Amino acid sequence: MKPARRQRLILIILMVTGITAAVGFTLKSFNDNLMYFFSTTDVVDGKAPKDHLFRLGGMVVKGSVERPEKGLMVRFKLTDYSKEVTVEHAGILPDLFREGQGIVANGKLDDRGVFIAEEVLAKHDENYMPPEVKASLKGQVESVKPK
Repeated sequence: MKPARRQRLILIILMVTGITAAVGFTLKSFNDNLMYFFSTTDVVDGKAPKDHLFRLGGMVVKGSVERPEKGLMVRFKLTDYSKEVTVEHAGILPDLFREGQGIVANGKLDDRGVFIAEEVLAKHDENYMPPEVKASLKGQVESVKPK
């Protein structure tokens, strides 16, 4: 093989290797930052990951909001009208957060089965509900209706 052709072949192999590595790192980063949505029924049934961040959505159960300590710690329950999950959040809640409304929280499950929320997102008006929460609640309400 001629030296010029050999150099071109080596250059092409290095470029393909570099592009492959870049695509691999990009896909790994995307997969690590991907956050799935689970309803409270999914969490109680054990379908949610224990060691990975995910989103939990549902309605805040009326009368369940409590502040066990002085400070920003708050504990409340979420439901999809079928099953409930206890949520703990140590931070400032959105102004629109209240009992009986739909929310989505980002966080992880701990060993006790309590969802530790890093961020709580509340709907911005009466008519809006995140699509994931709406779909999970609709499925639960339809299964609870008498036939």
